[in-house]
Amino acid sequence: MPIYTKGGDKGTTSLYDGQRVKKDSLRVETYGTFDELNANISLADKLCVNPKNKAILQRVEYKMFFLQGEIATQNTQKFLENSRTISDDDVHELEQIIDHYTTELPKVTSFILPGASLAGAQLHICRTVCRRAERQFVRFSTDTDVRPVLERYINRLSDFMYIMARSEDHEAYVQQVTNEVLKRYAQAVGR
Repeated sequence: MPIYTKGGDKGTTSLYDGQRVKKDSLRVETYGTFDELNANISLADKLCVNPKNKAILQRVEYKMFFLQGEIATQNTQKFLENSRTISDDDVHELEQIIDHYTTELPKVTSFILPGASLAGAQLHICRTVCRRAERQFVRFSTDTDVRPVLERYINRLSDFMYIMARSEDHEAYVQQVTNEVLKRYAQAVGR
């Protein structure tokens, strides 16, 4: 079966519930931007040094499918009956991660550059794409009934990306310092 269907040749696409809409609709633009975010999260997870961060990001990647699916459905009830959804537990999980990392990482007293490591820089890209998607979601939700938990999850998601970026930058810094100390030690012992 070919990947192309030709169904969108006239500028429309099918939603999760089978309804067809214009490809430039705010609904399609919104879930498309979350799809862009998810692809960026996938890249970030490949760049992460900390295995724990990789695992956390992979869980979020799967949650993004639920978020996108719900946005991509005009008949929300049909989606809720047939798929997993974002819940208050998901919001709480992001808050717990943010709180945990905030207490473990050094305090920030000024603006920081967006990424001192490759993973940190990529996670800051995720943060900014998430903020854009959030703005689109807010416009979308003005004329469409959405479950309030989605708005809370999306809002926490950008904060989550920020703290994950800080975590990866800190990890890279610790590794750099450790490598420098080991190099100096090897030089001292080798004399």
